[in-house]
Amino acid sequence: MQGLNITKIEEKIMEINPETCKHQPIYFAAVNINLNERTIGTVDVWRCGVCKKRFCEEKQLGIESIADIVGMPNIESDEKWAVVVSKIQKGKDKWKLVKLKENGTLNFETVDEKIIKLKIKNYKIEDDHHWSFLIDDNVRKAVEI
Repeated sequence: MQGLNITKIEEKIMEINPETCKHQPIYFAAVNINLNERTIGTVDVWRCGVCKKRFCEEKQLGIESIADIVGMPNIESDEKWAVVVSKIQKGKDKWKLVKLKENGTLNFETVDEKIIKLKIKNYKIEDDHHWSFLIDDNVRKAVEI
């Protein structure tokens, strides 16, 4: 009897689809963004308690304005959360939370509100003036930018 119950539970878990799940996000962890060994921001990582899908929010220290997106931002199944870092910008404008596809281009808005296209290969930015790192690879860590 007990083996039968485990099988039914496993079947139920396998039926959970992150795309149709009514997400129940709970706080999971953070990724600290450091500049010269000083934290200048954080990416808060939330995870659905049901399907385990992750959601992220950018928190820049000293910025008190409300984020563009209210609630848990959606991410497609073929995307990953990443931080794009500018080698040109300074301070709080040096980094930004984005969603990256495995390959292609990212329309990236610069601090002076220009849209530039950044090439993506294997979930990484390939550009002389920008670089990126995946949130999933840095959960509970501090990343020096």
